[in-house]
Amino acid sequence: MPKFFLKDVDATKSLGQALGKYLPPNSVILLKGDLGTGKTTLIQGIGEGLGISESIVSPTFTLINEYTDGRLPLYHFDLYRLEKEQISNIAPETYWEGIEVEPGITAIEWSERLPYKPSHYMQLELTTKSENQRSVIILIV
Repeated sequence: MPKFFLKDVDATKSLGQALGKYLPPNSVILLKGDLGTGKTTLIQGIGEGLGISESIVSPTFTLINEYTDGRLPLYHFDLYRLEKEQISNIAPETYWEGIEVEPGITAIEWSERLPYKPSHYMQLELTTKSENQRSVIILIV
């Protein structure tokens, strides 16, 4: 699995921008990492790469934020506060399969809480190296 070092917040955001520019519809990004490892920053970069003008914030209390003004829609989930059995109730598969919503990019923070995963996805595991530096391991399934 490729491992990359992200020297600062801008590098984390740049990785997200590249993903946002080039990922096709129905792409799923599963994010893993402790609090403060840059998951939301990466998703903010994805939004910038998609050309989304809205401010992207973590949906910790709303659970899902939908951003539809970019190249593709961005569906941003945060599962931090949910138990596995509660996640089925929000039906994340309707987003990653493009059922009842326009096909876009589904980005899920705290994805290790998912009781099931899509058939294809990109998993990014972020870890803190120092106050500003992060590393990311990328797995494509």
